[in-house]
Amino acid sequence: MHTGKLFLIPTPLGNGKIESVIPQGTLDILHTLKFFIVEELRTARRYLNKAGIKTPIEELVLSELNEHSLETDLPALLKPIMEGNDMGLLSEAGAPAVADPGANLIALAHRRHIEVIPLVGPSSILLALMASGLNGQSFAFAGYLPVKSNEREQCIRQLEKHSIVGQQTQIFIETPYRNHALLNDLLASCAPHTLLCIAANITMPDAYIHTKTIAEWKKTTVAIHKKPSIFLLQGVGKQKTRKTKKDIRSTRRN
Repeated sequence: MHTGKLFLIPTPLGNGKIESVIPQGTLDILHTLKFFIVEELRTARRYLNKAGIKTPIEELVLSELNEHSLETDLPALLKPIMEGNDMGLLSEAGAPAVADPGANLIALAHRRHIEVIPLVGPSSILLALMASGLNGQSFAFAGYLPVKSNEREQCIRQLEKHSIVGQQTQIFIETPYRNHALLNDLLASCAPHTLLCIAANITMPDAYIHTKTIAEWKKTTVAIHKKPSIFLLQGVGKQKTRKTKKDIRSTRRN
């Protein structure tokens, strides 16, 4: 039996104009679909309405995939594709399966030989990296850091060390209402000359994207509470290396 395709459809990062962040080609494909896998039904319906989808909302088939979904739920979500229908996977905001549910579903789609097609749209992670001025040649996304402050501070110090050793930008996020708690731990844990970029409300009229040293951030007041934000860290300097016995003998001879 012919199987359908799974389209990965990015969504806006906020409530701005859809046409400013979603290309017409992506919208054209969106308008052809009847079956969708979404993270939250209400926001998905709102987005589809705003995108001007031609099929009446009540005729669309929307299935939920979120952090509460089980691995055993995934095969049923792909059933319309296995029956020959194309489907769209929608993120709550930005690119599907990047820092949100969906990766396991896509992995299952590959195992079932379903064609997976990513469509063009906003990714807050890449947009933040583009605008940060930090290393775009080597970077790593660490996702969400631990919630407990002591564990988070330890994780931050490890990320800073990895950044210095690998000359690599470290990227991470936080639940918006905990942004200031994360920032406080960053200021307490990192070296004064470490670079930190905060990118909040990307693509929105009040977007805030600034890169400063930790020492400079300590002198700055920033209002990012409840604003979706990306944090990018780049350590500066060289890690100390342990001397070998050969190095010690050589030093003594000199």
